[in-house]
Amino acid sequence: MGQEIVVKARDCKSFAAYLALPSGTPAAGIVLLPEVFNTNPHIRSVCDGYAADGFAVLAPDVYWRQEPGSYLAYTDEGRAKAQSLRAKLDTDQFSRDLKDTVAALTARPECTGKVGVMGFCLGGKFAYLSSVRHKIGAAVSYYGVQIDQHLDEAGALGCPLLLHFADEDAHVPPATVELIRQRLAPSGKSEVHVYPGTVHGFNRYGYPPHHEAQAAIARKRTVEHFRRHLGA
Repeated sequence: MGQEIVVKARDCKSFAAYLALPSGTPAAGIVLLPEVFNTNPHIRSVCDGYAADGFAVLAPDVYWRQEPGSYLAYTDEGRAKAQSLRAKLDTDQFSRDLKDTVAALTARPECTGKVGVMGFCLGGKFAYLSSVRHKIGAAVSYYGVQIDQHLDEAGALGCPLLLHFADEDAHVPPATVELIRQRLAPSGKSEVHVYPGTVHGFNRYGYPPHHEAQAAIARKRTVEHFRRHLGA
């Protein structure tokens, strides 16, 4: 079980983030970015899981500039609210907030100073953006949406990037996945996996459309990726 802490942004404002720590520290760090539903109880349980694997994990309130504390349920009402907040989210501003989140975790005594970023859906997009905009040790994107809109930045990829996609994803169709693969390939730093029989959100255990077997494979690859590149 983790706790909420306060992170300072560069404009002197502050925001909440969920911190989950392993039994032994200092440890390599992961900034974990949520789906469009924000850092809700499910995402916090994901943080707890990676902490149990030996990482110091920090998950920010993505919508703190729009409506702080909006951690949303997987319901029609929650989805509508999430989409409303997502529409107001400034991509470049949150990218800067993400840089501050990485810095906050890096500076904590429980962290070795080596930090990676991972995210799901909306968070998967920002994990990619972090890999091309920030100085981090590694990144993992689960079915990241709108990455194709930012492939003009692919040449700036600065760390090993692992990308997981569903093979039947209406939000990120096969042609988009192939485009992402091709544009990132010249860097030699990207690894793309597509999971058969899955749809968008297949990692969301306990909720549809979770795919237990494929999610387990993706998670194993994720842990190995971070351990290899962050030294955990």
